[in-house]
Amino acid sequence: MSFLRRRKGTDSSKSQNLRCNIVKEDEKNNLYESPRKESYNSKKSSCWDSCCWFIGFVCSVWWFLLLLYNTMPASIPQYVTEAITGPLTDPPGVKLRKEGLTVNHPVVFVPGIVTGGLELWEGHQCAEGLFRKRLWGGSFGELYKRPLCWAQHMSLDNETGLDPPGIRVRPVSGLVAADYFAAGYFVWAVLIANLAQIGYEEKTMYMAAYDWRLSFQNTEVRDQTLSRIKSNIELMVATNGGKKVVVIPHSMGVLYFLHFMKWVEAPPPMGGGGGSEWCAKHIKAVMNIGGPFLGVPKSVSGLFSVEARDIAIARTFAPGFLDKDVFGLQTFQHLMRMTRTWDSTMSMIPKGGETIWGELDWSPEGSSFNCGAKTLRNNSINNTDQIPNINLANMKNVNYGRIISFGKDVAEAHSSKIERVDLLQDSMKADMLANLTNCDIWIEYHDIGDHRIKAVADYKVYTAGSILDLLHFVSPKLMARGGAHFSYGIADNLDDPKYQHYKYWSNPLETKLPDAPDMEIYSI
Repeated sequence: MSFLRRRKGTDSSKSQNLRCNIVKEDEKNNLYESPRKESYNSKKSSCWDSCCWFIGFVCSVWWFLLLLYNTMPASIPQYVTEAITGPLTDPPGVKLRKEGLTVNHPVVFVPGIVTGGLELWEGHQCAEGLFRKRLWGGSFGELYKRPLCWAQHMSLDNETGLDPPGIRVRPVSGLVAADYFAAGYFVWAVLIANLAQIGYEEKTMYMAAYDWRLSFQNTEVRDQTLSRIKSNIELMVATNGGKKVVVIPHSMGVLYFLHFMKWVEAPPPMGGGGGSEWCAKHIKAVMNIGGPFLGVPKSVSGLFSVEARDIAIARTFAPGFLDKDVFGLQTFQHLMRMTRTWDSTMSMIPKGGETIWGELDWSPEGSSFNCGAKTLRNNSINNTDQIPNINLANMKNVNYGRIISFGKDVAEAHSSKIERVDLLQDSMKADMLANLTNCDIWIEYHDIGDHRIKAVADYKVYTAGSILDLLHFVSPKLMARGGAHFSYGIADNLDDPKYQHYKYWSNPLETKLPDAPDMEIYSI
């Protein structure tokens, strides 16, 4: 028994020693592992701390600068600016006030294309919460939040050129309609502020806002905009001692007001019924700013491929970005779908054909011009001493009568060296008419087919005369609507009764000026 007890005691002491060894090994391992874990955790926390400190530092500096800007006297920024650039000159309004000028004639502003704000009055479910919020102008916030819904509501009906079913987008009213296009991008704001310096206010200034997407006559059909402009001008003349208004249209607004002056003279129902003396009684002067009287070539590229100058410049900074299906938005498809419903864009297609814009081997600018030479900013054409020495041998024969050329070599070659394939072959015309059943603008363009796209390129060069054929070829529905509202020719006889139709009123080559001998017209 004593032997068994000793044996048992020995076994128990061994197991006890084994447990002690295991515990010591665990402690030993923990001693080695804990520094590694602590080192890893400290690095992780150090990284987060650095990020938090950096964000906190940036926010603190931002709020400090904002507080400093809002609390400092208004004279300090001016003092700093003058210390750097020298004394600031007075704004034009302040100069005129010092000269003793005050309010005289009431002023009417007519904004151009895309510069007037548009707001939502009725929309689909995707536009919930946007009642009377700006869809165009301002921050363009909805463009970023819900781009497809935005494009849908900014589009017009492809058949009528008016509102699509269930959607009503209307122009913003008042001076705020076009004072700023977007934050920091002024349109009329500076002019309004300077006029206010000499005493003008809202009762002597009027913004003739209109839906710039619509054809000019359709602004009257849908919104009675032309009638409203007529009534407001009459009211301003009556409430300002009979003084006539000075009208300042800009860009496409120049064409719109030209249309208005013919509309107001014409008898109803097509016109406003003001009579031939209305303009003479109510308008002192028209100050046109940047008026595209004869159209602008960039409108052709905009209608043809949605690539006007601004988009082309954007693509040079980000090549291929707009061509890709970015986030599933199919950028160009929706841009084309939207902008090709805006009938007003067709008012700026070049007018007068080859007589005004030139032919394959002739243009008003001449056949030789150095595209690389810097344009002189001096308006004097007689000051030849300032013209830089240009090597005429290095000039390329660029003919600006060729509004669209497929290839730089074609743009510079003589017409006798250009092999062209007739665009309007009978077979192609029949193929084109077969696709007119689908009313979707994008499909109309997208389903042209490879052979017809090749035919467009094989025609090589397009002048102002063949541009209309090109646009009719690639987008017949668009041009069918435009042909009902605009004309691009030159009148043979302005006394012909056909020129009394509103489609000719915005083309100065096919309409007479108002019967107002004392009305002054300026073009800037």
